[in-house]
Amino acid sequence: MPSPIPITRLLPRDFGLEFGACSSPISKTVSGSTLRVPTNAFHGKIAHRLWSSVIHWRELQAIEPIGSGGFGTVFKGTYFDETVAVKKVRCVKNKLASRQSFWAELNAAHLHHPNIVRVIAATTCSPAHLSTKDNIGTIVMEFAGALNLQQVIYGLADPLPMDKCVRYSMDIARAIQHLHAHGTVHLDLKPANVLLSEKGVCKLADFGCSFKLSGKSDTVTHLSEIGGTFTHRAPELLKGEEVSPRADVYSFGITMWQLLTREPPYEGDRQYILYAVVAYNLRPSITRDVFIKSSLGQKCQKLISLCWDGDLSIRPTADQLLHELSILLL
Repeated sequence: MPSPIPITRLLPRDFGLEFGACSSPISKTVSGSTLRVPTNAFHGKIAHRLWSSVIHWRELQAIEPIGSGGFGTVFKGTYFDETVAVKKVRCVKNKLASRQSFWAELNAAHLHHPNIVRVIAATTCSPAHLSTKDNIGTIVMEFAGALNLQQVIYGLADPLPMDKCVRYSMDIARAIQHLHAHGTVHLDLKPANVLLSEKGVCKLADFGCSFKLSGKSDTVTHLSEIGGTFTHRAPELLKGEEVSPRADVYSFGITMWQLLTREPPYEGDRQYILYAVVAYNLRPSITRDVFIKSSLGQKCQKLISLCWDGDLSIRPTADQLLHELSILLL
């Protein structure tokens, strides 16, 4: 479960603020207030440099559902005539976890990178006719594509060419490099959370489990509970130990393995897998033909093995990972 996100970790230092009517779960200073951006942040179209904490509901049109997850539903629509994705975060049984997931989604809202899904606007408010008792908040994002890598990996009739797998992996590595450089860890990196644009560019999405590290980007911290997907979760997180950027590198290794093999990383009972990963250093098999029949496959095999090593010091940093991938393409 993501930790509560203080306001100072959500906004850049130069982010302008003004207060208006509506309640916010993290702003208790002024009764009935919420974060807002200055009115001059919009010039008739979507601002591309600042994300807004106000949604102009009249400009949000043609909403249709395209997916759902643990904490909400995603819709496709238009906002100021731009195609967007709209995520509505709802309250599940654990209300605190739902709220934390919403605020964690904004950990990367101030970041702009071609391999990270851009947040356009987000708010805890909604018009009376759209409000529901279980609504936590709404996030408007760029529409990054109709397919995710999970669908691409397991839905295509033919396997992806190896060089394309490496290029997709580079896109993901660029995204986590940018995140880590800004002191943020994703903590739920997996194919289903990587969208593929119409131009064939991978974009990292779904930051509901993300965490903002304090201080330097390699700072290690401890969390009492961590969300994410157990098949891609680093063993140190499964043991309740430190959280660091190397946890994302581990998840990257599992994801790259899936790209190359088109197989699920594990099969069997969840508890057995968790125990085997922690106690017996279980990893997906790297003896598949794709890893041994070509020089490129052998190099990918070596890199993946480093990424998911149980020893954090052996795993490459995101910078090193990107460097190694660029060498593979050469």
